[in-house]
Amino acid sequence: MGRLNPAEQAKIILRSRISSPSFVFSFFSQSPDSNYSGVFIPLIREYAENVGLNLVIVSFSVSTEVGNPVSILRYVLEIVLEELLKEHPDMISVIRLNGLLHCDNNCALKVELPILPPCCYTDCMNILEIARQLCLEHHLMFSKMASYDDNSQFLLSMLRECGLAHKTIVFVLDEFDLFTQGKQRLLYSLLDAMQSITSQAVVVGVSCRLDADQLLEKRVRSRFSHRKLLFLPPSREDLQRLVEHILLLPTDSSLPNDYTAAFNSKLLNILADEKFKGIIDTLCYSDSSAGHLLRFLFSAICHMDMNSGFLSVENFKSALPSIQRQPKLEALKDCSVLELYILVCMKRLEVKELELCNFNSIMKEYKSIHDTFQTSDYYARNVCLRAFEHLLDRALISFEDNKGHGQSAEFRPVKLLISWHELHQGLKSHRSCPLSHAVLTSKCASVAVA
Repeated sequence: MGRLNPAEQAKIILRSRISSPSFVFSFFSQSPDSNYSGVFIPLIREYAENVGLNLVIVSFSVSTEVGNPVSILRYVLEIVLEELLKEHPDMISVIRLNGLLHCDNNCALKVELPILPPCCYTDCMNILEIARQLCLEHHLMFSKMASYDDNSQFLLSMLRECGLAHKTIVFVLDEFDLFTQGKQRLLYSLLDAMQSITSQAVVVGVSCRLDADQLLEKRVRSRFSHRKLLFLPPSREDLQRLVEHILLLPTDSSLPNDYTAAFNSKLLNILADEKFKGIIDTLCYSDSSAGHLLRFLFSAICHMDMNSGFLSVENFKSALPSIQRQPKLEALKDCSVLELYILVCMKRLEVKELELCNFNSIMKEYKSIHDTFQTSDYYARNVCLRAFEHLLDRALISFEDNKGHGQSAEFRPVKLLISWHELHQGLKSHRSCPLSHAVLTSKCASVAVA
């Protein structure tokens, strides 16, 4: 097999980096300006190294369009725990539970448990899993035949003994909000057991729900430390530095030094290009998660020209359409001209920041557009109402709340479910869109910018 040329080697290095979560997310813990390193690491260290702290909830603030928003926290938490385990190898034990697995009664039925009411199977399985991991961490014999009471007593004993030995147990509850379903016996049992003076343990709940702490029952909330860490999605500057962190070739690799220097120089020029910044802004408009950015970078690397051996702005531009999710743009293509008018009216009302937007206010805006631009597309009120109801059925708009079911649809407040960017792109690509729509949207955009 022949030796790979530098371009092929560079492609392999970049792909392996993107596919390595430890490499990608180490950026957030290493960056001195990142709130992950400046806030998250010291606080988790404080919780793990001090006595008397019980539950901390780590939440990630995201829009509802993001697919897996908590992935950054999950990997950064692993990096933090890995650092703590290196510093205190014999003083910290980590027990991991996932709400997707350990809150399902069907999973609980797959292990040998005593005959109990169905609502108790999940709690039995959770205690069983905790006991199994504790035995594994401390090199003890684990019995599958132990009863629920035996495992509960074992947990209490382990918490007490670890506290006396100044050892910390860290319980990581991934998808924490799922553990709040039902009677919350597991959370209550853990937090209640940790109320002891000798106990030295912490429960770290990871969730993408901002109201995760409000889902706790009163008896559980009374034992909650009321410490909640909220992290925003990465900023544009963070994402820019992350791209640089991933795509800059290492100078100590087997690649020729001349090729590495030329590749990195061209890449830095691309990152400074306004066209590239515009591509990143478009990519992150609806989804600014790191996972979405990684999929985009992987696609861009696949488009790299092997003849030149370097990345170009065109590679990133070609990768953008393949990675963007556009389900609403497809729905806009099938909308009638009248339905497009209604969407434009709602967007104009949104820009004007009106407190109430319903069918009647939309019709007033529709008439205002017709009088101002003298359009030929003017329809009767009953026809507009049918188009309005059709948009509701297609989930391009929705009612503000579930109240007023007995009220006529004409008077109920509604909201737009598509962004300005999606509406603008949909109007540009619509085959039946009249010129007046483009004029109206440009007017709307100028108001929004102002």
